[in-house]
Amino acid sequence: MSTTIFLVVMAAAVLHATWNALIKDGGDKFVGMTSMILGQVPLAALTLLFVPPPSPESLPYLFLGIVLHVCYQILLPLSYKYGDLTQVYPIARGVAPLLVAIISVQFLDVNLNHGEIIGVIAISTGIASLALVRKNDGKKNGKATVLALITGCFIAAYSLVDGTGARIAGTALGFYGWLALGSTAVYISIMFLWNPGAIKTALSARKRVGLFGGSASFTAFAMVIWAFTQAPITLVTALRETSIIFALLIGVFIMKEKLDLTKVVSTILTVAGAIILKLSRH
Repeated sequence: MSTTIFLVVMAAAVLHATWNALIKDGGDKFVGMTSMILGQVPLAALTLLFVPPPSPESLPYLFLGIVLHVCYQILLPLSYKYGDLTQVYPIARGVAPLLVAIISVQFLDVNLNHGEIIGVIAISTGIASLALVRKNDGKKNGKATVLALITGCFIAAYSLVDGTGARIAGTALGFYGWLALGSTAVYISIMFLWNPGAIKTALSARKRVGLFGGSASFTAFAMVIWAFTQAPITLVTALRETSIIFALLIGVFIMKEKLDLTKVVSTILTVAGAIILKLSRH
């Protein structure tokens, strides 16, 4: 993996952890997610003015990606309702690279060298080990773990669909720009029927935070989808999930969540996996 791609994906990881922290830090998690989704619209619309449209051949991937992203957008705040940022985020992100790697090798004819395999396993193991984290009262947080695992499955699915679709589309930004606007339209339609109050609050009390977080979210996803067109999806997905490091730092030092040995070991494994991936292919 080239240094440019490595740095782009790492920057995306920082942005991704940041907007997730903003959702978790708010009161109503669905208000937070709604504000983020609405906040990405201005940047997405502006981007589409300067990039070509995706090719017609990529449209099935675009429509499927919209469905998968909306499912993720609903499951993520639901997970944060029951679990800490330093538990939910790592589990959800940790499952994804391992699933993507297995599917890519078994069904998409992707070849990984030994170093890359070790790197992916190290990152996934380190992140997913946070399923062992307990709540402040010492009890296991099973509901948050299950929801985070399901969320991780959708992350793996949309990563494969987005990466393949962007390559076929011939324009990573054009593909994701339309995907962002399409998923926004579907998500807001669902919330209008299910929780209209979330939309009203997002447009009033949370609009500034939403605009910042939405811009961060759009930029992070756009950077990663561009990276999907430049490097194997498996490696980009694994490296992107090093955002757990930044989520851990935000959770512990800003949101004052509990730091324990499991979180420390998980972070060390994740960092080691990222270093291995960087050094494995030039």
